[in-house]
Amino acid sequence: MKRRIFLCFFLLSASYFYAVEENIVVKTSNGDIYGTLLLPDSAQNIPIALLIAGSGPTDRNGNQPTMQTNTLKYLAEGLEQNGIASLRFDKRAIGESKDAGLKEEDLRFETYVNDVKLWIDLLAKDTRFQSITIIGHSEGSLIGMLAAMENPHVSTFVSLAGVALPADEVIMEQLKNQPATVLELITPIFAQLKKGQTVTDVPTTLFSLFRPSVQPYMISWIKYSPKEEIKKLNIPILIIQGTTDIQVPTIHADWLAEANPKAGKKIIESMNHVLKKCESTEQLPQIAVYTNPALPLVDELLPAIVQFIR
Repeated sequence: MKRRIFLCFFLLSASYFYAVEENIVVKTSNGDIYGTLLLPDSAQNIPIALLIAGSGPTDRNGNQPTMQTNTLKYLAEGLEQNGIASLRFDKRAIGESKDAGLKEEDLRFETYVNDVKLWIDLLAKDTRFQSITIIGHSEGSLIGMLAAMENPHVSTFVSLAGVALPADEVIMEQLKNQPATVLELITPIFAQLKKGQTVTDVPTTLFSLFRPSVQPYMISWIKYSPKEEIKKLNIPILIIQGTTDIQVPTIHADWLAEANPKAGKKIIESMNHVLKKCESTEQLPQIAVYTNPALPLVDELLPAIVQFIR
């Protein structure tokens, strides 16, 4: 257990606030997944947030080998400073969870969903926590939705920069500026995958996206429409999106909120996909934010989440 001290001065007196950091592990049939609990010192009967990272090789802090943001680390610390515990974890095959990696051809979207369910079950047994909130970022939003479905242990759900459409439609939208010939090649591939059928004759130019070993995962992923899945949640929902997110436009937040009348929506000006302030949607300013881990989260984010959980 690690103990970190936050020191604050008020006039001539000093007050000390402690954050307790605990290592935690959940065991699966394919290896152990490791995470970090961050909670106020001597906390009892407090809410806890389960933080779910987005796509790619993202670790518990929200970082990737080529992208250092500390997004989830800062989110966890901000919640702790407001009396809310959190759990964040390394995805399978990432960081300390590297030994829990599956062969690519054996991985399914439901694998990540089931991992989150195991974390929920573990937290539900911990008597220190009065409620569990799932906070899913980007792809983690859909994972969180599915894990929370009819789960009696989950009290509330927060979607951060989550998409509303199936993955194939999102990918097609992201590739809309590609030559028409590329889109003509991709469209029938997605059509076949949507039927649950793999594709054997993948063009060389598209092999990295549709390689045979990743197709089973893609089939399991694109069958879910987030705006349809969110309709099934019967718990309070908060949808948060930023106006300078170049990966997920704000219209996705609108679609998600329209799909479930229980959902609240907050659009944060000048917040980009990694939840930090960026005034521009141009590539170079965005890259500068994506690769600067020292930048804090945008000011409006934490108060909105804290108020919702409380």
